[in-house]
Amino acid sequence: MAQDWFERYRETLDGALAASETRGFWSAYPEVPSGRIYGETAKEDGRQAWKSRLGGRFELDQPGINGWIDGEQSPYGIETGISYPRVDLDILCESVGAACTAWQQATIETRTGVCLEILHRLNQRSFEMACAVMHTTGQGFMMAFQAGGPHAQDRGLEAVAYAYREMKRCPTTATWQKRVSKTETVTLEKTWRIIPRGISVTVGCSTFPTWNGYPGIFASLVTGNAVIVKPHPGAVLPLAITVEVMREVLAEAGFDPNVITLVCDSHDEPVAQDLVTRPDIGIVDFTGGNAFGDWIEAHARQARVYTEKAGVNSIVLDGTDDVRGTTGNIAFSLCLFSGQMCTTPQNIYIPEGGIDTPEGRMSFDDAAAAIVKAVDWFVSDPARAAEVLGAIQSTHTAARIDAARSSATTVLRDSTTIDNERFPDARTATPLILQVDASDALQYQQEAFGPIVYIVRTADSAESIAIAADTARSQGGLTAAVWSRSNDVLDRAVDALTAAGVSTSCNLSGQIWVNQSSAFSDFHVSGANPSGNATLCDAAFVADRFRFVASRVPVPAPVEEAVS
Repeated sequence: MAQDWFERYRETLDGALAASETRGFWSAYPEVPSGRIYGETAKEDGRQAWKSRLGGRFELDQPGINGWIDGEQSPYGIETGISYPRVDLDILCESVGAACTAWQQATIETRTGVCLEILHRLNQRSFEMACAVMHTTGQGFMMAFQAGGPHAQDRGLEAVAYAYREMKRCPTTATWQKRVSKTETVTLEKTWRIIPRGISVTVGCSTFPTWNGYPGIFASLVTGNAVIVKPHPGAVLPLAITVEVMREVLAEAGFDPNVITLVCDSHDEPVAQDLVTRPDIGIVDFTGGNAFGDWIEAHARQARVYTEKAGVNSIVLDGTDDVRGTTGNIAFSLCLFSGQMCTTPQNIYIPEGGIDTPEGRMSFDDAAAAIVKAVDWFVSDPARAAEVLGAIQSTHTAARIDAARSSATTVLRDSTTIDNERFPDARTATPLILQVDASDALQYQQEAFGPIVYIVRTADSAESIAIAADTARSQGGLTAAVWSRSNDVLDRAVDALTAAGVSTSCNLSGQIWVNQSSAFSDFHVSGANPSGNATLCDAAFVADRFRFVASRVPVPAPVEEAVS
């Protein structure tokens, strides 16, 4: 069956392999939530599937279950009441270890076929996944559908494609011959096996559980490792559904479904530290805050650790040919998912002498005011604002907004709530925009996750570039954006920021924003500054999850050669 799946989706795999080489736009899974694509009843079917889980137990037939955990809450204020299995780690890990052998011994094509079938089935359930992501993370529906569904599936496929290519670099068998004398030749038949590292743990995040989780999960699975998925306590359902689908496909293919398992915990009784440091854990994939990411890197020494943490993302505003288009682009980036993206800009550097425009210099104050005005316009329509801003995932983020406001000297725009007609109890917040001077480093040179923005007055654009690059090197940074009418400024900014390990965008306009990261084209997180030690996705992300180990057997010389 798995071989049939490999052949069925071979065109999809080939497309992913080709796209990863050309780095152009390509997607295997449609991002438009259209009935013509997914079926006329798909949206309602997905909503009903999600709704049927509310208030009940998420049943998984896996070993070690010794209770139930119920701590997930919808940022939109509705009661979800789903409880998830709590497990005994000793029992679970023993069963996972026992399940590894057959999966490890399967062919590359078999494991790849299973993973491709899983991705196909997840794609079919994209509307159900959208509801699950929306009501755990706070994303608006469109983002929840795209980022939680097709875009996440593309990221999973990307990891499968990279891993497939790395595993196929070495042949399964080869005949090795060496002439050791004029009359004697040594011949060996060599066989290479892929030996995975062992058990892999994925520690999920609260804001993009599937988009950030799928690369590590699929990279480990397709390379022969068993995977334990440990969701964030506030965003369990998307990854629980994923594990459910994976176990179903594995069982159909004749494998022990305990190759993939779910471990849930609560804020009051966390298990991640105990789990990732177990001696039988060979790989850890982590997405989340710097504090715990740093802890895992320091303490999970027995495992290969891949982290995507956080950083301080910057905008350098030197000039623009289109003030309205630029400030509108910036405003959307600041508003998207209420700034709860690891790629959202936080610091906007503007020279005290203002910025260059076709109409002449625009003063610092006017440039800052134009950004505020663009944000005000964007959130002025409640329906538009509700869809794009979504809801605040965590009460900790809401408290962070209050703390930033109280510590600020100059508030250019206060954060306010918005009315959500569909979900009146949603936890919402518009961007808080603060003004600081370049010398106020303690205020803005640290991550302020959420809709918190600092407009920083600098001496000139050279200082803006230098501070942005230095901050990325010391605090981490995933994205940067630069607007300028000067090619020299753009070149200097790109040189400095990319050298600091930051993906840099120049003079963005229209329907493309600095927040976006596309599978098969963009490397998400560089691994070249403190925002993470890995990249989604490159060869290094997959190749160290397994090893090639050889066996050698001498081939006897032909009889006539031996006689002679």
